[in-house]
Amino acid sequence: MSDESEVLKLERQLCFPLYTASRLTTQCYQPILQELGLTYPQYLVMLVLWEKNDLSLSDIAHKLYLQSNTLTPLLKRMEELGLLTRTRSKQDERSICISLTEKGSHLKAQAEQVPSRLMQQVALTKEEAIQLHTLLYRLIRG
Repeated sequence: MSDESEVLKLERQLCFPLYTASRLTTQCYQPILQELGLTYPQYLVMLVLWEKNDLSLSDIAHKLYLQSNTLTPLLKRMEELGLLTRTRSKQDERSICISLTEKGSHLKAQAEQVPSRLMQQVALTKEEAIQLHTLLYRLIRG
């Protein structure tokens, strides 16, 4: 078999284990987050806001590597759930400011157990998880 046909084998592709690991990890999060009433994308938004509240839509989109038009429907739904508010910036009416509500802020205490519960399901040592985290961020940031 030629080297050219080897390159197209599924097990030789970087994209496949990344995609599969991401999908399986998200599946592990689902039952844990369901207890909090959050989906995985909502959890990511909450993580950003728990770290620093009162951010612009574009700041959140930048931190999550998403387009703001992808994020808008998600934020609308989270506002309907009473987790956050979306208001026009007083400095720039084109900018939307996202802020946690009291309900959204209080959810942080319950969410603090999410990372440790997830790590119980992952077949990696703490050191391996740190190494993987470092490598993935190197890949993401180019």
